[in-house]
Formats: sequence, structure tokens, C-alpha cells
Amino acid sequence: MKVPSPGESITEVEIAEWLVSDGDYVEKDQAIAEVDSDKATLELPAEESGIITLKAEVGDAVAVGAVVCLIDTSASKPAGAAKSEEKPEEKKPEVKQVAEQKTELKSEKTSYATGSASPAAKKILAEKDLDASTIKGTGKDGRITKEDAVKAIPSMGTPTGGSRGESRTKLSMLRRKVAERLVAAKNETAMLTTFNEVDMSAIFALRNQYKEDFKNKHNVGLGFMSFFTKAVIRALQMYPSVNSMIDGKEMISYDFCDISIAVSGPKGLMVPVIRNAENLTFRGVESEVKRLAIRAREGEITVDEMTGGTFTITNGGVFGSMLSTPIINPPQSAILGMHNIVERPIARDGAIAIAPIMYVALSYDHRIIDGKESVGFLVAVKEALESPEELLMDNNVKKALEL
Repeated sequence: MKVPSPGESITEVEIAEWLVSDGDYVEKDQAIAEVDSDKATLELPAEESGIITLKAEVGDAVAVGAVVCLIDTSASKPAGAAKSEEKPEEKKPEVKQVAEQKTELKSEKTSYATGSASPAAKKILAEKDLDASTIKGTGKDGRITKEDAVKAIPSMGTPTGGSRGESRTKLSMLRRKVAERLVAAKNETAMLTTFNEVDMSAIFALRNQYKEDFKNKHNVGLGFMSFFTKAVIRALQMYPSVNSMIDGKEMISYDFCDISIAVSGPKGLMVPVIRNAENLTFRGVESEVKRLAIRAREGEITVDEMTGGTFTITNGGVFGSMLSTPIINPPQSAILGMHNIVERPIARDGAIAIAPIMYVALSYDHRIIDGKESVGFLVAVKEALESPEELLMDNNVKKALEL
């Protein structure tokens, strides 16, 4: 079997995990491995049934088109293979892991000196208030020398005898690519962030009044994402430079709105795209958000579904974030950060009132988006969210929600 191409521009993948062992009998279309590309994690299905021979190790970077395993199609299915879902071999990694842990503990216990300290070293250690058992001696049989005592550094805190272990885990190809893109975004763009606050009272009132009817009619919840997406689309149409990106010495502007939404998945942050979001209703946006979120969380999202996008919305509020400066998703030029909604005192009609307030942040590339446009864009988003019935629903809520 050769590595299939997971998408355009991807030249290699990394073996994230083998789901079968060398010599196992596999069925056609059975998932035999998970592979990481720089954009997504994908399952590799068996092309035929037979006995498998692995040709790559976990962590190996394998070129697209290279052979990763062999399947002997002439081999017959072993008797009872279907029933033995859990083979004894599957327990071996756990045993090995325990053995490794014991080895690590043993090495930690024997890493301290077994020898005693010289008289001169004892005096120095006493002056430093250090325990000789915590010093590794370099003398014969682990004896602590005067030089060892001089070089010993007192702890900056109170010794507690707690664990001091550490572990190393190789970053997946997807995580490494995300890291590269984020660093590139910081280094290659003139990124600035502007902030504002939104009174969510009007949206709260609409959702409380219509969310049950909306869910019963459309089988999807009326969340905040449809309001924010519709508000962003309106603002993008008012400020086209925010819906643009730089390509060399040229600026590309789009007459459509492909909105990327950041979703937390099992392999990290995924950013699927809602295509032509300007043509979708509230129901259409909510349905698409739900569909993409489920596919991302179940690891079924494809590279094509995450490719492109002209603007990104990220919601750190679901994790409790009060305020942040989101990083641009290149090659896009701007990203809107939503945050948690907290009841705060505000001035309304000359009096103090308590209202559900959300802080919003717009990070943008100052090379093509001026301060006036960025602030104007965020104000337009704020206005639409605070007056959704007028600015997003054309003063006809039931028609907008298709009730």
C-alpha cells in the first residue's frame, strides 16, 4: 500500500499511530493507521484483506506515494480472528510502559550519590544548609568533594521531597505546522488588535423568546454563532479591505465571505470553513456550524473543508476567556475573537444598569487594513449585535428565523 495524497500541496505525512500490529490479518477498508499531515489527521484504510507487514514506524515522515505496508492477499483469515478482538499482544505495550516507569524510578533513586562527603565538603554544605543526600558526588565511589560542595546551588524554595520528573512527547505534524503558521503570522504581518464591548441584552431576549420554536422547527439550536456570523458578513461588506489578503505586491479582495470557525478537536484546533456564508440564513449558519463542529470533533474533517477562508471567528468564551489577542489565520488579514459573557454594570440612559457584556477583539494586518477601517469594522459588528432585529433581521424576526 502506498500513501494516498490527502490534499493539494501536501507532499508527506507522518505515521501518528498504527491501529494494527505487524502480522495481523486485516479486512478490506479496515482502518490500519492514523497519519498526520500539516493540515489534518486522517485514517488510512486497508486496500485489500490479508496479512499485513508494516514498513514504517510511528513518527516516521513518509512521502506521498511511498510504500508504508504490504498486504499478503493470498493469506487466509485465521480461525477465530473475528472473535478475538483483544489479543494478548495488545497488552504488551502496557507491560513495557510499566517496565520503563520502573526503570526510570530506579534511575532516579540511584542518581544521587551513594558516597559520603569529605570533611571540607561537609563544612561547606552545612554553611549552605544543604543536605548531602541531594548532591551527586564526582569523587571515587560517588564521594562528595570540596569542589562539588562549592558548586552546589541552594534551592530557591523549601525542599519538599516531591516528584521532579519530566517527560518528552514528540509534537504531531499538525501541531508543528500550526506552530509554524502562528510564528509566521506574528513575524510576517504588521498585526495589531483593537477591542470593544457588546451589550448582548437584545440577543439574549431574542434567543429566550424564540430558541424553543427555532429548535423544534429546524432541529438545531439558536446559538450566538449565527448572530456573530451575520454581523461579520455585514461588516465585511461595509469594509472590503478586511475581506482581503496580500499576495506578493498585490491585494486580493473577495466578493464572497468564506468564514472560518475555530473548533477544538481531539488533535488540537481545527478551522473548518463555512462557504459563501453571505447566502445562508440563521438556520443555514447554525446547521453548518453544527455539522462542521461534529466532523472536527470526531476526526472526520477533511483538508478541503479547512482550506481557504477569507475571515476567521474564534470563540475563547466557551473556555472562560475574558479577553485575548487572537492571532491572524494566514493568509487571511483579520480574525475576530469572541469571549465570555459576564453581567457587568454599564451606563444606560443616564443610569447604572446590569447587562450581559462580551468583550470582542479584532486582530488585523495593518499592512492593508488601516486603523479607521479596523475600528469601523468592529463598531459595525457591535452595532449589529446590539440591534439585531433592525440590522440583521430587517425588522422581521420570524421571517429571518424561518418560523
